[in-house]
Amino acid sequence: MPIQQRLNEPLANSQAASAPSANIDESLKPLFPGRTFISNVLEVVDSKNTMTGKMTGKYLQRAIMAGILVATFFTAFFSIVGQFSAAPTNPGLILVGRVIGAFTFGWALVLIYYTNSELLTSNMMVITIGSYHRKISWLDSLRILTLCLLGNLIGVLIVATILRFSTIISGSTLTQMLAAASTKTGYVLNGWSGVTDLLVRAIFCNFCINIAMLMVYNGKLTNDFTKCTIMVVAVFVFSFCGFEHSIADSALFLILGLHGLVNVRLAIAVVFVAMLGNFIGGGILIGLNFATMNDERRYSASPKNVDATLTSTQ
Repeated sequence: MPIQQRLNEPLANSQAASAPSANIDESLKPLFPGRTFISNVLEVVDSKNTMTGKMTGKYLQRAIMAGILVATFFTAFFSIVGQFSAAPTNPGLILVGRVIGAFTFGWALVLIYYTNSELLTSNMMVITIGSYHRKISWLDSLRILTLCLLGNLIGVLIVATILRFSTIISGSTLTQMLAAASTKTGYVLNGWSGVTDLLVRAIFCNFCINIAMLMVYNGKLTNDFTKCTIMVVAVFVFSFCGFEHSIADSALFLILGLHGLVNVRLAIAVVFVAMLGNFIGGGILIGLNFATMNDERRYSASPKNVDATLTSTQ
């Protein structure tokens, strides 16, 4: 047997064991429309596992780029909102600024997707699905998420450092950033009710992001315009509504931190709670939910067993 064939056999067997089964009864296939989505995600999990295990530096570069994009576009968001807030007596103008700012920030996710960069929040969904299907161990999942978080923070720090040597973070932009930071840390200062508020906002944030990524991965969207629209709208919703994104919050606090304008302890608490909420929204509500919803393995049996299973669940 050729050496390459022997090397490929374990991978093929692993994929066959974890991928959606092809032996499911034909009459039941319409009941699992997410099988393409699951298959695509499991392929992505394979790539991430390989990169973090054998090409760690390359993976970190991808994660760093995602952090750079988030920090840059989040800065643009505050700059736009700040410019339109110059006339505080005109609420209509302020609203227009929030709309344009949220729309602009939405393109960060598009660029992350099309540059194959690695963002922590979308990886929460991917890793959870991979772990559920035993495509990857929980230890390897933790390695991927840790490396992704590290790379995102490095990317954010790079942008924050560059901005420190410019006047971009000043005037109305700085005012809006300080106001946002005050609101975010205020959740923690308000006790459990505030922390719960922050957690809920973080849950909805990553729910929005990963429902968009679900649509992108499901195989039903065939044109880039529709994919871009879905991703922009998803980020627009969480940005406009004031939901909490752990990496975006990290960008805000690091930028202000290098200007000496943030309470480090409160900032870390905000990011930690936001990260937990993001995992619930993306990893549980989308990842685990859709993994179990489209788990057809228990129906991959003879028609007699399938009928018995369906009868027992009625």
